[in-house]
Amino acid sequence: MNKLAEGSSAQCKPIRERIKPMGTINKPVLTMLVATALVAGGALRGDSGGRPPSQTNKSAHSARSRSGNKTNEAIKSGYAPVDGLQIYYEIRGAANGQNPPLVLLHGGGSTIDTSFGGVLASFAKTRQVIAFEQQGQGHTADVDRPFTFEQTADDTAALLRYLKIQRADFFGYSNGGSIALQMAIRHPELVRKLVVASAMFKRDGLYPEFWESMKHSTPENMPPELRAAYLRVAPHPEQLPTMHDKSVKRMLELKDWRPEDVRSIVAATLVMIGDSDIVRPEHAVEMFRLLPHAQLAVLPGTDHMTLVKRKDWQVSMIGAFLDAPMPELKQIPEGR
Repeated sequence: MNKLAEGSSAQCKPIRERIKPMGTINKPVLTMLVATALVAGGALRGDSGGRPPSQTNKSAHSARSRSGNKTNEAIKSGYAPVDGLQIYYEIRGAANGQNPPLVLLHGGGSTIDTSFGGVLASFAKTRQVIAFEQQGQGHTADVDRPFTFEQTADDTAALLRYLKIQRADFFGYSNGGSIALQMAIRHPELVRKLVVASAMFKRDGLYPEFWESMKHSTPENMPPELRAAYLRVAPHPEQLPTMHDKSVKRMLELKDWRPEDVRSIVAATLVMIGDSDIVRPEHAVEMFRLLPHAQLAVLPGTDHMTLVKRKDWQVSMIGAFLDAPMPELKQIPEGR
């Protein structure tokens, strides 16, 4: 997001000045956030809607190791035929009867590594971890349909059924957090617990400067780390501009979710946010109060960009939340 919110220097300067009184949301943070939400919202027109050419004739499952980790971590990866897509996924860790699988939902315009590279190995020590790349992002090619939180939740449910996963925990970051909420709304039978990090369910959950910046976004304004990750692994890297433009359209046309839909989520949920996030802290509190079985974590000295780098905090807090006994499910009076 790097330069995403800049548009032009004349447009960007007043935005930065207006942000300063709100807290510590600075230019790199704002631009990163705009790109994160931006790329998760659109649709690409893929000519194949399938696997990268190099994968077409290979087995749906393969084993590899990640040399970047201190230990050679065995990873099972493949492509799942889901709703016209060939969804790229990775599985780490061993399934066990004590802990259900943990499904990771990356942020907009991201990959598995850019959202979760710092925590994958740690989580996989105690549970099976399933991560995948959403339609038109990372290794997963696009098809001719728009991106929506609802559709990606349906894709997630179909992927889990393909993998024969009956119930799981979910950790979603940024737009992935909104997808996690939709999983609990649309497919509650698949959800045990949720971790929703830096996510929103209505427009005023983000600062006004975010929406203004979206109007002036260009493909060149993507942060270099996300742009490089996309170009490195995408089966059709030439579609980056199309993805950008349709992603912007989805965000600009986003409609607020009904509070009663959020309140209907019965899964135990950890709402997580940085104290200098692009998501307003008031919105995180509103989400916490709507959810019947929620906990709230506000990370100090943390913005949207650095939240994914808080490895030790994420692993300790999320691990403790997932390992804790399930709360007694009960209806919480409206306006908790």
